[in-house]
Amino acid sequence: MMRLPKIVSVFAWILFVAASVAIHYEVKIGMERAGGHSVSHLGSIKVGQPAPEFSLNDLSDQPVTLSAFRGKKVVLMDFWATWCGPCKMAMPDLEDLNEKYGSRGLEILSLDQGEPAEQVRNFIERKKYTVHVLLDSEGTVGNKYGVKGIPTLVLADKQGVVRWLRVGYSPNEDDLRQLVERLTKE
Repeated sequence: MMRLPKIVSVFAWILFVAASVAIHYEVKIGMERAGGHSVSHLGSIKVGQPAPEFSLNDLSDQPVTLSAFRGKKVVLMDFWATWCGPCKMAMPDLEDLNEKYGSRGLEILSLDQGEPAEQVRNFIERKKYTVHVLLDSEGTVGNKYGVKGIPTLVLADKQGVVRWLRVGYSPNEDDLRQLVERLTKE
């Protein structure tokens, strides 16, 4: 009688390991082959529809509204936090985009989710990042945009229409770079 429970527990363990490997493969490999985590909608935010208006203070305690860029700049919104590993991995790529396209009509708004201003300021200054950091202290804008995981990126064209969405970090953002290149020329 003792052998049957042991066989059952070994079989259960094998099933658990197989399911874990399958899930890991699908998340890490399968989704990357399918273009990462690009999505067509995020909550009520949809590609092809206007990005919801918001106003937040930046690290200089100055108010910034999304509508201030309408008709002038392409806006890439990055929802992130200093404690988020994938967010920190994405920051150098965003900094590269900012350096390359900032003078050509791209505005990167990096919306920190729920952290104290001093903590965010220390992180940005230590890393010498130049992206425009906004403080979404209560997560209000993140909630409005349907952000459930970070980093989340939302790209809006000069008319304020959402053109691209991504949840999570992907080291290969060629589709984003190509779209930014095209939209900043329009």
